[in-house]
Amino acid sequence: MPDRARVLLVDDREENLIALEAILSSLDVTAVRARSGEEALKALLGTDFALILLDVRMPGMDGFETAAHIKRRERTRNIPIIFLTVVDSAPDYAFRGYAAGAVDYLTKPFDPWVLRAKVSVFVELYNMNRRLTEQASLLRERLNVELPDGMGAEVLPELSRRLSAVEEELARITDLAHHANGSTALSGPLNDLSERVTHLRAGFDALS
Repeated sequence: MPDRARVLLVDDREENLIALEAILSSLDVTAVRARSGEEALKALLGTDFALILLDVRMPGMDGFETAAHIKRRERTRNIPIIFLTVVDSAPDYAFRGYAAGAVDYLTKPFDPWVLRAKVSVFVELYNMNRRLTEQASLLRERLNVELPDGMGAEVLPELSRRLSAVEEELARITDLAHHANGSTALSGPLNDLSERVTHLRAGFDALS
């Protein structure tokens, strides 16, 4: 299994970073800190992240500007962003957040369980995407290489088991997203994954 999924925490206040780390401590993730928009962009240069928790109000480059830079980069444009801000923010902040490409927008103080559940869904989706990429790569190798006599009997059942596990996990994550009220934000990524699984199944059926 690849390394644990990373979640980027972007906030200029130390106490907020500590609180976010505590909320996520029960999840199987690695939390990475950034104290500014500039630090966040540097962290994103060479590291993959499952999700970004981004504070709106920061000195210098605020959350909206940071998100705009993230969405302009080919490498990072598809990383989900959840905006976090205080409850007395300007009334148009939520609209600006979604316009900037955020998948969600939470006001402080928020329910720790709600945030943890939302993060869990996106991390599960990220991990499944990685596993699906691995299975697709393996299947492509098998499709492009003629199997020696007798090898198909050994390889095909294993491929079938892996693909069935992916299909079951996709169904589980779809259900999890629904119960976490994240189905709208996740509808696009889940549909993309569903199409990839369908293509993978079609490729396997052709191989078998």
